[in-house]
Amino acid sequence: MTKNEPAKRSGLRIASGKDRPTLAERSVLVTVELLDGRRAAESEYQLREVAAEAFAEPPYGEGPADAERAFRRFRSQVRRRGFRAAIAFEGETVVGMAYGYPLSANTRWWDTLLGPVPDELRKEDGTRTFGLFELAVRPGWRRRGVATRMHRVLVDGLDNARVMLNSRPEATAAQAAYLSWGYRRVGSAIPWEGAAVHDVMILDMESASGPIV
Repeated sequence: MTKNEPAKRSGLRIASGKDRPTLAERSVLVTVELLDGRRAAESEYQLREVAAEAFAEPPYGEGPADAERAFRRFRSQVRRRGFRAAIAFEGETVVGMAYGYPLSANTRWWDTLLGPVPDELRKEDGTRTFGLFELAVRPGWRRRGVATRMHRVLVDGLDNARVMLNSRPEATAAQAAYLSWGYRRVGSAIPWEGAAVHDVMILDMESASGPIV
């Protein structure tokens, strides 16, 4: 498969011309699949397209160099134990992605926080926390429940006690979604050198009431 050839998926039809779905119908036609690391790696080119569109906009303003750094990390991340990705498709087009893996016992994530972190909060044993490293939806498919569906598929059935992510505080739509899903802010961090300040947010799986949405 060349980088210009999307992975073949059976049983799906790409609408065209007068049969193309309206915007209101898109959320119905979008499907979400749970992939392991190997299958996610096979979709790297399309995932890069999603990231390029989603993170070019404010407040991110990312360009090709940022995408290259992100997907160098991605090639390592897909080999991590427990890696999983929820990928949203419309036909054969990837329109959204969410992926992560359990944090190791010696993760450095907590070291990036700007203030002191209570020992109980930062305690990791290799299974306690699932790190949600990326969640993005192409602009044309937003506000149709795609992110909610990907998040539900990604975390459903996890054995981890909690899910953790970083989010830019200026990304108000993303912040509102995370709060509605049950996340809470536990601090601020600069996750890598030169990065903007991010909010660190946690979803407690054990104490969450009702289904995860």
